[in-house]
Amino acid sequence: MGMIAYPDARATPLPDTGLSVGPLRIPGRAFLAPMSGVTDLGVRRLACRFGASLVVSEMIGSDFLARGDLESKLKAEGSGIGLHVVQIAGRDPLAMAEAARIAEDCGAAMIDINMGCPARKVTGGLAGAQLMRDLPRATALVRATIGAVRVPVTLKMRLGWDETSQNAPELARIAEAEGIAMLTVHGRTRCQFYEGRASWDAIGVVKRAVSLPVVANGDCTSLADAAMMLARSGADAVMIGRAAVGRPWLVGDIAHFLATGVARAEPSLAARKDAALEHYETLLETYGVAHGLRHARKHLAAYAQGLGGSVHPLVRQRLVTSEDPRIVKATLAAIFETDVLREAA
Repeated sequence: MGMIAYPDARATPLPDTGLSVGPLRIPGRAFLAPMSGVTDLGVRRLACRFGASLVVSEMIGSDFLARGDLESKLKAEGSGIGLHVVQIAGRDPLAMAEAARIAEDCGAAMIDINMGCPARKVTGGLAGAQLMRDLPRATALVRATIGAVRVPVTLKMRLGWDETSQNAPELARIAEAEGIAMLTVHGRTRCQFYEGRASWDAIGVVKRAVSLPVVANGDCTSLADAAMMLARSGADAVMIGRAAVGRPWLVGDIAHFLATGVARAEPSLAARKDAALEHYETLLETYGVAHGLRHARKHLAAYAQGLGGSVHPLVRQRLVTSEDPRIVKATLAAIFETDVLREAA
């Protein structure tokens, strides 16, 4: 399927309100977060075309990428994306260095190190947010990754492991001294997972500890959230995660608002339908039908949820359970087109 143009995505050229990361210029201040199993190539392409300032691949295990795992290479794919950012995770400096080199060879313009993932399967392997409990190892990983590539290396972290060990400012200063080009801080500890509210004020403590660009992440769901997040944290940009699932245009909406102070119109139903269909076809092309269907289900459910209660439960069930791509595409198109088909199976 060819690329679709969205004439309402960038009505007018935006003023340059972005930031510099090493030699790179980021054109705005709203980024799509790396989300495992979510920020595949299709959704990143769409977010870019709807005006996201920066998009980041889903987290890729450095061990898997270093040994040539096919699915990991597919996750690192960045064709059709202007500024390609690959996020890697791990605990072995040699594997992190090799994974970074592979990502750079695949066209990555920036490498992001994950030290914020709270998932037990990641922290249990002494990676992700677990590294905030082992700053010497975290330092070694940063040093090895930066030494392996020519492109800027950035770092994503949480506030700390728990409320008694919020050491993000300390890790931020170490990262800056080692040559990290930008920091992203999720405003929760690892032990909070995604519960409670992210602390944008605590992100501000990290921002004041360094001179690097800092990106605030956690609970940004609207234009108003983004403005308040920047005001309270003093951060240079915002990163949007779960709120953008099923709404790949949201990050661009926020980028536009932060640059102009004006909210743009939401994409038409026709543009949203085209986006959803393109995303689905990209998943099938990237992973093949069997794996593509599995990857697509969470996205299909999110696109349907975005239409509110107008999609009949039986139609939604057909959308996410059918193993026939023709039925899925017909159902996906129908839910954006007619109330009649949304109301009856």
